[in-house]
Amino acid sequence: MLHLFRYRFLQTIRNFPIMFWALVFPIILGTFFYISFGNAGLESTGESSWNEIKVSVVKEDVSSENARAFEEFLAQMDGETLDIQDISTEEKALKALDEEKISGIFYVKETPSLTVAKNGLNESILTSVLESFNQNSAMFQKIAMTHPEKLPDAMEAMGDYRSSTLEVSLGGKDLNPSVQYFFALVAYACLSGAFLGVQSSTDGQANISALGARRSITPTHKLTLVMIDMAVLFIIHFFNILILCLYITKALKISLGNDIGSLLLVDFMGSMIGVCLGVAIGCLARISFGLKMGVCVLFTLFPGFLAGLMFGNMKNIIELHCPIINRINPAAVLSDAFYCMGIYNDMERFTRCLLILAVMSVLLLTVAFLGIRRERYDSI
Repeated sequence: MLHLFRYRFLQTIRNFPIMFWALVFPIILGTFFYISFGNAGLESTGESSWNEIKVSVVKEDVSSENARAFEEFLAQMDGETLDIQDISTEEKALKALDEEKISGIFYVKETPSLTVAKNGLNESILTSVLESFNQNSAMFQKIAMTHPEKLPDAMEAMGDYRSSTLEVSLGGKDLNPSVQYFFALVAYACLSGAFLGVQSSTDGQANISALGARRSITPTHKLTLVMIDMAVLFIIHFFNILILCLYITKALKISLGNDIGSLLLVDFMGSMIGVCLGVAIGCLARISFGLKMGVCVLFTLFPGFLAGLMFGNMKNIIELHCPIINRINPAAVLSDAFYCMGIYNDMERFTRCLLILAVMSVLLLTVAFLGIRRERYDSI
């Protein structure tokens, strides 16, 4: 067993063309990204400076007490969390929202509301601002009904809320938009494990490679050989991704998150799904090795493109118009996991991403296993 493991390990790492696509190319691509974007704003500096979110305010009805309170609440937020733009009409505000000149529109009326054009960090913050006001408003109404004598004290305590809050960036990371390219890059690198998987599946097919012919007559059980291959590939590609992450964080000084355990878990799941994808392609596609490698290029670059590797806002566009694609695209799921871990600190969403990756890996392995079982050779 040990000698088989060692042989497979050395054979894989000495295959330069395959290791180039799995390890070297993502590092080169990350270097080009860094040179193109520059290091301004990419280096992790702890707590980052916060830019106010540009919004517009449309006054539909200011006759009610709650509407006037909301108007005053927004005025207090202006210059700190919000940057209220002076836009005269609702039509112009909607146009500015569509052109992404502002992130949202607050409507001042008896029941305040908010309009946004997409899902994102700024939009989530604006939603929290509205929810905060509505919760406080409901609390004041309850106090006024049950203990009206305590209402002035409650209003005084809430009036000085800013003295008890500290403004920090979510997750303590720099939210420079260029960082999303590096999240997509690591996701693409994970899927590049498919090149290792295709090579391994080809080596196991007697009608394609000489090594496969020799392995078909070995006394070692075929399942044992497959399990050894998978273990070797997982380990090699897991270290490939670790090397890439170390290069990004230590050499390029770009933070991928401070939770080392979560980072290792995402890297492992990404390595696993990349290798499983390659094994599935190699086992099912009855085509030449060169065509299989071409299919690998397609199944790594195209998901990477949809996850924002070439066009950073692509994942957000898909999320807005067809979110199901982001749920079945492994590169988008991996990129989302990095966002949840490094910026959003959303562990529920992070766990969902890991579960999706695990299900994808099991499905790909099942497909590969069924493909291997169908292999029969009358003669070699």
